[in-house]
Amino acid sequence: MTQPTALSRRDVLIRSAAGLTAAASYSWGLPAQAQAQATAPRRGGTLVISWGGLEPQALYVPGGGGSAPYQTSTKILERLLRIDDKLQFQPVLAESVTPSADFKQYTIKLRQGVKWHDGKDFTAQDVVFNALQHWKPISAGIALKALADAKAVDSHTVLLTFNTPVPEFFLKSTLAGAYQLVLPRHLYEGKDIITNPANNTPVGTGPWKYGQWVRGSHVQYQRNEQYWRQGQPYIDKLIVRWWADAASRGAALETGELGLAYSSPVPARDIDRLVKTGKVTLETRGYENAAWTVTAEFNQRREHVKRREVRQAILHAINRQFIVDTIYYGRGKPAISPIFSSNPIFFTDDVPRYAFDPKKAGALLDAAGLPLKDGKRFSVNLLAAAWFEENAKLGQYLKQALEDVGIAVKLDSVDRATALKRIYSDYDYDIAISNFTAPLEPVPSVTQYFTTDGIVRGGAFRNATGFSHPEMDALVGRITVETKPQERKKLVHAFAKLASTEVPLVPLVEIQAFTLASKKLHNFTSVADVQGGSLDDVWIGA
Repeated sequence: MTQPTALSRRDVLIRSAAGLTAAASYSWGLPAQAQAQATAPRRGGTLVISWGGLEPQALYVPGGGGSAPYQTSTKILERLLRIDDKLQFQPVLAESVTPSADFKQYTIKLRQGVKWHDGKDFTAQDVVFNALQHWKPISAGIALKALADAKAVDSHTVLLTFNTPVPEFFLKSTLAGAYQLVLPRHLYEGKDIITNPANNTPVGTGPWKYGQWVRGSHVQYQRNEQYWRQGQPYIDKLIVRWWADAASRGAALETGELGLAYSSPVPARDIDRLVKTGKVTLETRGYENAAWTVTAEFNQRREHVKRREVRQAILHAINRQFIVDTIYYGRGKPAISPIFSSNPIFFTDDVPRYAFDPKKAGALLDAAGLPLKDGKRFSVNLLAAAWFEENAKLGQYLKQALEDVGIAVKLDSVDRATALKRIYSDYDYDIAISNFTAPLEPVPSVTQYFTTDGIVRGGAFRNATGFSHPEMDALVGRITVETKPQERKKLVHAFAKLASTEVPLVPLVEIQAFTLASKKLHNFTSVADVQGGSLDDVWIGA
């Protein structure tokens, strides 16, 4: 089996995402800090980081929970693999992941000499536990549906056995995915993983150890002196801090109190002003495997919006370019489908589109038997998850846009905790404004919003709409096992077309995510998902 190699864009499109393509790299241009990386990293200092949202509900949430707990947990907990800024798979806790000839078995060789933060040895039994009791039932969804068994061959070798062929790119993407973090078996076995108190004081193998969580303010990490990457991390202390509003984050960047802020931490209108201070640098790298969108989600349990023709009509009432220009200040583009245009492997524009046309929206609603009566067709409850300022503004725009075609709107713009409960637990909305990230591999991170097995009450950022469609489930099932690259690509295109026809959930804008950082900070975009990076190789210059 060959090692990961750098491939051209054309290579990625024509070679196997199953076995021939272990990883891919593309020409994205060099980051602003690349020249500084030629010098030796400096040691010491304290780094304060933040993001464009608020405090998490727990420092680690098994199976998801959104961006807030994702960023706090990935500094402590590690994965078997990661994807770097050139979109190549790189070893983390696994030194190699090798398939059998029929792609029904994978041998995982684990790194030796790794210890958990409490001093226990990391072994193959930890990975077996995670594969069978954590990843398959909780975090990976359909991605590991075919996993039949996991066995420890020896103390640092694991054999995964599947009932069906599993494409190599697919499995490695899963193991490097957002939620396949490795938990310590000795602290989780025999206990409820989801409610385990250790989720608020995680013990991992990563470069940072849990220190203290001051609720409403910050979480502090200590340097892991026994980290397996010898000599790392370079920084002495790491703090994740939350600010209640974007203006405060901007001010903290300007004063130097905040050193790194990612996932669009301030409104786009403030970027130029902060960069002009000469203290802050703008970077759009670090999101290659975590494209970002804002969505409109239609509750299939509610009258009117459960009908496909009504959802399609509503989409004609929405001016996506106006949203890009006005709410995101031009930093983004209208979304075409759940497979983003930035995905060079699976994107297709051969999908149904819904051009802004209020007259057509009205005509389609008339045809659906929902004519205007006393100036109103029907009413909806529009819930805006206002964990981002832009979401709240989008709620105000959608309210006006829908009322322009005769749909009365009750708008609720709510905080993070309320939004998570109402959307993903109570299903208390007609239309919701939310967000999701889309990696290159669509299964399950994207497909789970459209499949029946993605309906997990209380599971954040999954199929909260309740959409269930046998053709969709069968299609995603075929994508999961197809090992021929061109056939798999065709199946993903069919998924995009069906999702864009049924439209239970619709990406409205492909948001241009960005990072703002102190000009003294180096090497902060060495991974393709900056939010989930461990920051082990980041350093502070003079």
